[in-house]
Amino acid sequence: MDQNLGINAENLGKILLKNQLFISFAESCTGGLLGSSLISVPGSSKWVSQGFVTYSNIAKIKFLGVNKQTLKDYGAVDTKVTDEMVKGVLKYDLADIAIAISGVAGPTGGSKSKPVGTVCISIGNNDEILSKQHFFQGDRNQVRTQSAETAIIDSINFIKNID
Repeated sequence: MDQNLGINAENLGKILLKNQLFISFAESCTGGLLGSSLISVPGSSKWVSQGFVTYSNIAKIKFLGVNKQTLKDYGAVDTKVTDEMVKGVLKYDLADIAIAISGVAGPTGGSKSKPVGTVCISIGNNDEILSKQHFFQGDRNQVRTQSAETAIIDSINFIKNID
């Protein structure tokens, strides 16, 4: 595992534990990398609830309740989709915070409007969702690593800003 990814995962764990919060996640292009990074931290059972790898649109619909029309209108790589993924994770009522990631890791599959490296990340709770679209550089695994690391850093910042 990337050293920065591990350090950031530990830092997220500390802030979750300090605030007595649990986190869950739904991943697409990262394919479990985020979850693996979090679970690699000793004691993560005290702050990780559950995770989903919803690589296909069907899985996003079936397990997270993402609306078919949203996927049709915007495609899987859109903050509207990752917002719905966050809401779907939170419906299981096992976590206080949820992360969702969907993107184009490459080396193929991109388009003019969503080139390889385009990744949408949403972090939220039952009150608000913070969503961002990112454009990462590098090969497939570099895009995946940057996506997971950014999701962790954004989660730390989200928690720090909870009222």
